Amino acid sequence: MIYEQALAFKRKYPKTIAWRLKEHSKIAQMHINPDEKVKYVFACQKNHRSYEIFRTFIIVITDKRIIVAQKRLLFGYLFISVTSDMYNDLTVMMGLLWGKVCIDTVKEVIVLSNIQKEALPEIETAISQTMMDIKVECNRKSKGLHM
Repeated sequence: MIYEQALAFKRKYPKTIAWRLKEHSKIAQMHINPDEKVKYVFACQKNHRSYEIFRTFIIVITDKRIIVAQKRLLFGYLFISVTSDMYNDLTVMMGLLWGKVCIDTVKEVIVLSNIQKEALPEIETAISQTMMDIKVECNRKSKGLHM
């Protein structure tokens, strides 16, 4: 399921630099909880510089968190989970050829780059809307518990 969505993203935005989508998708799929629903998937590079093109990641936005996953070339993998309590804000930058999305968390800034610039509004909407929905739901639950 995640692989198909990543592939659809890559077909829609072919100028985005990303490969090994199937391997990265397997890592993300492995960490999806049974009660989570996948809302949006995209592929990109996780780095600060556009000329570094060998760090492809799959980004999965679920109804509970943001997942950043990469299958390493030889062995192992890298997995990052950003929950709503760790999420600070989002920055979108567009350059001449590609764009970047920076997810600011409590611990780090996750820089996602080499994204076709036409995909940036779609990605921003998916991340922002999901994080707002999660925070509203958390606030609703916490107010209900304190009454």
